[in-house]
Amino acid sequence: MTGQENAAADPRPILVTGGAGFIGSNLADRLAGEGHRVLVYDALSRAGVDTNLAWLQQRHGDRIDFLHADIRDEARLADAAAGAKAVFHLAAQVAVTTSMVDPRDDFAINIAGTLHLLDAIRTRSPETPVIFASTNKVYGDLIDLDFVLEDDAYRPVDAEVCAHGIGEARPLDFHTPYGCSKGAADQYVLDYARSFGLKTAVLRMSCIYGQRQMGTEDQGWVAHFLIRALEGKPITLYGDGHQVRDILDVSDAVDAYVAAWRNIDTVAGQAFNLGGGPDNAISLRQLLAYIGEVLGRDVDLSFSDWRAGDQRYFVADTRKAQEALGLGKRVDWHDGVARLARWLAEARGINAPIGGPGADTSAGAA
Repeated sequence: MTGQENAAADPRPILVTGGAGFIGSNLADRLAGEGHRVLVYDALSRAGVDTNLAWLQQRHGDRIDFLHADIRDEARLADAAAGAKAVFHLAAQVAVTTSMVDPRDDFAINIAGTLHLLDAIRTRSPETPVIFASTNKVYGDLIDLDFVLEDDAYRPVDAEVCAHGIGEARPLDFHTPYGCSKGAADQYVLDYARSFGLKTAVLRMSCIYGQRQMGTEDQGWVAHFLIRALEGKPITLYGDGHQVRDILDVSDAVDAYVAAWRNIDTVAGQAFNLGGGPDNAISLRQLLAYIGEVLGRDVDLSFSDWRAGDQRYFVADTRKAQEALGLGKRVDWHDGVARLARWLAEARGINAPIGGPGADTSAGAA
């Protein structure tokens, strides 16, 4: 059944918790564009997300319903979930650094909030699918792996890991309060499929980037680097900058979330790694060098100590998700980063020449 057919057959809204956030707003946009009503459930606590909400409402009108509420409000969350035909649970405390400052708040949002949602579905709407946004941090710091330094990037010595990345069979190893809270929520979501027969699935995300990302030093580092560079401000690297991540354009992430929902009868109770994979694996230094190329000037760098739980390397083995969810070719990171640079410049009113794939090279181009 296509998205449009599903929207006509079942007029109930799709609930997106954290729906005004970066990934949530892109997902809500896709779903509303297919004709679904979308209930955006968001506390609007993150700076700038109110502009994402306004953008959604302007684009889709009455297909976007908004509930200004906190994920810790059990009664309002339960009512919202009970009336939905599907739930995408993206609302979370998203920063390791914040979890170190206030671990109790991190617990209340990420674990208790998720449990409230699951129990609402269990008791009031057990046929409703739930797709949960988890994280690669559930695998810990990968300290047992050996690495070599090549071309400004850490590479695994293990040939299988180097070729494909970290798979779902990797033992879970929660580090930092954030890792513990997201990891515990991840396991609750999977167990509610096992124990109660709910239609749940988990996507363990690597670094997602793209339009509508309000990047900060603590979260959303690709956008953060671009914003600082566009504004001519220095960038601080924590660690040595050789740490590697596989970055994924948000359009590809949205494809995976929608596919998980549409295939929920076959993927329920499973977790999938979601990232750019080896083809989109880059170190922080390599990204900054490319940003310098795109902007036509060097980036001002400084360095500080490693942060708690930071992985020197994480690249997702995405073969399970690619096969089970029928995902297509991913956006090349060079294209996606250049596109994000242009969007950020326009959104912030910065008149800067931006090169890279898709650049306008005609005479007089800004």
